[in-house]
Amino acid sequence: MNVTKVLDATGLACPMPIVKTKKAMKDIETGEVLEIHATDKGAKGDLTAWAKSGGHELLEHKEEDDVLKFWIQKG
Repeated sequence: MNVTKVLDATGLACPMPIVKTKKAMKDIETGEVLEIHATDKGAKGDLTAWAKSGGHELLEHKEEDDVLKFWIQKG
């Protein structure tokens, strides 16, 4: 996967991972991919819903060593 930008939102509580993701998405072009790292368990549902409502595509998500990783393609 060709990642354009990586956002480290580890250690941040809701709603900060979403706030940071929105800001980071403004810095990339349509079709580019943002990789997000978060430790807030609520981020899974929040980012999934936010991506869908914003017209973006959640390409993949997984958990590695208590860090949630998401790949969202800008719509």
